[in-house]
Amino acid sequence: MNPPDSAPAAPARVDGYAELRDYAVIGDGRSVALIARDGSVDWLAWPDLDSPTLFAAVLDRAHGGRFLLRPRVPYTAARRYLPGTNVLETTFTTAGGTVRLTDALSLHDAASLAPGRELVRRIEGLAGSVPMRWSVQPRFGYGARTPHLARRAGVPVATCGPDAVGVCAWNAGQPQCTADAITGQFRTDTGTHALIAVPYAHQEPLVLPTRAECEARLEHTTATWRKWTQERTYTGPWREAVLRSALALKLLVFAPSGAVAAAATCSLPESIGGERNWDYRFSWIRDSAFTLDAFLKLGCAPEATGYFWWLMHASQLTHPRLHVLYRLDGGARAPERALPLPGYRGSAPVRVGNAAADQLQLDTYGEMLQTAWLYTTAGHRLDADIARRLAETADFICAIWQQPDAGIWEVRSDPEHFTQSKMMCWITLDRALDLARQQLIPGRHAARWRRERLAIADFVDDRCFSPRLNSYVRYADSGDLDASLLLGLLHGYRPPDDPRMRGTLAAIQQTLQDGPFVNRYLGSDGVPGSEGAFLACSFWLAEALARCGRADEAGRLMDQLVALASDVGLYSEEIEPATGTFLGNLPQGLSHLALISAACAIGQATR
Repeated sequence: MNPPDSAPAAPARVDGYAELRDYAVIGDGRSVALIARDGSVDWLAWPDLDSPTLFAAVLDRAHGGRFLLRPRVPYTAARRYLPGTNVLETTFTTAGGTVRLTDALSLHDAASLAPGRELVRRIEGLAGSVPMRWSVQPRFGYGARTPHLARRAGVPVATCGPDAVGVCAWNAGQPQCTADAITGQFRTDTGTHALIAVPYAHQEPLVLPTRAECEARLEHTTATWRKWTQERTYTGPWREAVLRSALALKLLVFAPSGAVAAAATCSLPESIGGERNWDYRFSWIRDSAFTLDAFLKLGCAPEATGYFWWLMHASQLTHPRLHVLYRLDGGARAPERALPLPGYRGSAPVRVGNAAADQLQLDTYGEMLQTAWLYTTAGHRLDADIARRLAETADFICAIWQQPDAGIWEVRSDPEHFTQSKMMCWITLDRALDLARQQLIPGRHAARWRRERLAIADFVDDRCFSPRLNSYVRYADSGDLDASLLLGLLHGYRPPDDPRMRGTLAAIQQTLQDGPFVNRYLGSDGVPGSEGAFLACSFWLAEALARCGRADEAGRLMDQLVALASDVGLYSEEIEPATGTFLGNLPQGLSHLALISAACAIGQATR
């Protein structure tokens, strides 16, 4: 399921922070943990993916909290996911022996009593003898609240308001409680097995499991992930990368609602030491068409249906206006605030919430109608209320498409008439007309939709195309380029053989591409500082090349992009081209969605 393992290396930290590339992720459909190569759990939000954190050392190495587990002597570390799973395996090698660490957020068997959430860490001695140490440093509320430590039935328990976590250790030394941590030391020998479990409860009794129950749940978790992966239908090129992306995407599915988070973390920087630090633990309408398309192509019918109906119900709350993003429970409010944390390697402010929720982004309406169109194309039906609301969405676009907006990149500068936004307004009406033609939504206003669709195309072609550049431009009457213009080709604003789309593709390659990397745009966006190359744009370029009949070129680019993944096959939002450093939140859903879409398109073009 992964790229070939890199050579084992001694994990390095800079100012106490692991490289973002060194994080792997585990999850259980409700929350996600980040684990560094050195065995430290540096991020875990409980009870849900978008909750305040129990561990947030990735944002505050001194006070954020973590679960450290590693040898007490010098070591190297290599890791992988167990094939077909989101269960992580790290192998520590020392001069005196070798240890295997297996990590999972356990999936529960409904037939047995289990903690509300549970982190399980199994430690196996493979060879020789290795001294180990561990330390659980819980810090509730993004590191703001130090818990009270006590014992229940001999088990150390940390409590803070309605939250409680236990630390159950077997063959892992006698747990000791200090002022702010639970610690232990032990030694592994060949064939020994130790286990540490961290059960959690929120506003309910804390269930303290037995070792046998934890072992059984770890095996059940591994088997469940493997079964899910075996059911995926993708058989095209880059299968290993596609399936790992599918598993990463599955980690971002919030099982209670069906929503898909953009990423599992908040405020990991787009520039080290900069202020481009955002909370991505929300579901963006921008990603909806790629999300549904990926689920359908991978044979994830339950996830596709669950996500579509979550999208329909969440958007109903703000109809006819769409919010840019919604909370995972479907709520529309996401007030942004800064936390008193130093941030990853001094990257502040650390933000939770996202002020982009209140922006006008016209492209979201096209994504919504494209998503509905894909859903019906796959053979699904729309109920009468959803059909009516989709028609009213088309009516709404007829009334507002001429307004400037913040665009797909959520600029915090003045609104503009962004070209990609206008193209997606055209997609809104084009898909509405096709759905009405199939009698899937009411078409009473189809004549108006046709008139406005033509008016949008006239605006885009008259004011958003530069004859000098032979390309569409970032916004009306500008001379700047924007990689999001590739979405006009991918979503079908114009066919691949359209001269203007081909000119735009060539201009983006010439201006924004640097090797396998593609910048989002050149120009100001209202936020100080720089950023890395946006990975999704590189995959969009590969897909655009394939759709334009340049499958060989697309394949070469795809090979380069697949090689940029971390050693466990994950991607962040951005990469610094000069160093390969990961930037931004991770795992980044849009990066993995774009990989899946590009792989499918190149495979189809090749066939």
